[in-house]
Amino acid sequence: MKKILSPSMLSADFGNLERDTRMVDRSAAAWVHIDVMDGVFVPNISFGFPVMKAIRKATSKFLDVHLMIVDPQKYVGRFVEAGAGLVTVHVEALEDVAGCLDLIRGSGAMTGLSLRPGTPLSAIEPYLPELDVVLVMSVEPGFGGQSFIPESLDKVRELRELIGRVSPGTLIEVDGGISAANAGELWAAGADVLVAGAAVFGASDPETEIEKILNA
Repeated sequence: MKKILSPSMLSADFGNLERDTRMVDRSAAAWVHIDVMDGVFVPNISFGFPVMKAIRKATSKFLDVHLMIVDPQKYVGRFVEAGAGLVTVHVEALEDVAGCLDLIRGSGAMTGLSLRPGTPLSAIEPYLPELDVVLVMSVEPGFGGQSFIPESLDKVRELRELIGRVSPGTLIEVDGGISAANAGELWAAGADVLVAGAAVFGASDPETEIEKILNA
């Protein structure tokens, strides 16, 4: 299994965004995670198209865009135009999940569906054959720097078994409170992609920290 790390730009130094993006570009991380928050679906606001375009200019790596917003279908096309390779939307934010996934795929991006810690896997199970990625939130979405919810490990294991039966090509991504201290357990539980923000950008040597998480 190939391990993918996707550093979250939400934890980068926004005063030195190009510097931090170029660091990720040099590193062993394969993806760049971009959290988009609207202050409605989650109680915080992050960034939108202008910042994403700046990140796109500073890296050639795959852009992993996580939309924590209401009515995400309205913006899918614009995020893909801005460089998103994967667009992940929340099952809790959608009335027409299948329609939004079709829109993402039709726009040329990989499809992702995310669920909050309290949302059961049954909510995304019907859509698994249409998904490139399932994003398991291991903290409540909306803020960086939160502590990992330990029960998320069982959720990842359960999802790994479910995907093995229903949609073997679907990747499992985990986001929230991830560091070198718990990455090993998550890889072992079946995670394919880990998102790390504070652990990477708060480290004295972020590139080395990325290696530690990948090798955990």
